[in-house]
Amino acid sequence: MISKVSRRGFILTATAAFTVLSSPAFALTDAQAKTLVDKAVNDINKVIASGKPLSSMIRDFEKIFSKYADVNVIARSALGPDARSLSSSQSRAYTTAFQGYIARKYGKRFNEFVGGKIEVKGVRKVKSFHEVQAVARLRGQSPFAVNFLVSDKSGSSKFFDLIIEGISLRLSEKAEIGAMLDRRKGDINGLIADLKKAG
Repeated sequence: MISKVSRRGFILTATAAFTVLSSPAFALTDAQAKTLVDKAVNDINKVIASGKPLSSMIRDFEKIFSKYADVNVIARSALGPDARSLSSSQSRAYTTAFQGYIARKYGKRFNEFVGGKIEVKGVRKVKSFHEVQAVARLRGQSPFAVNFLVSDKSGSSKFFDLIIEGISLRLSEKAEIGAMLDRRKGDINGLIADLKKAG
């Protein structure tokens, strides 16, 4: 992957993660991207309608996130250039901590979705990935857009970003993780410890 980026002449570390995400998808079709999101949304809707306590819903959401999202790409993108300096053990620990953090942070929003659901509406090819468009319908609120950006660049179809009301999960978390790392003065192990409790 590094040599591929190098061949294309992208030398700015700030754009490296975006370059990886934006390189051409292999043979992913609109139908395959939509099928992935249909399954993810179906699983999410089941959790919303389950009546489980929030702690159980968060655990279920983490499983869904792990299954359908490209967690490694999202996690490394959120960390930015510092991801390149991680040891293999740090990388595993950071990715696991990031996954749990995302599950807690976004899983807590399930309370807002109880009695509502997410509906997949369509899909379109955007440059090198596919955008699957969905709508969240919550009780007492106006519907809002939830779009999944899907690629098979990592070897299997996964969503690498979630756009909620126009806000990118990946980019907003990059700002959050960057701020957390700054508070730790660049200490990756300190960041990992914080992520295990955050969300």
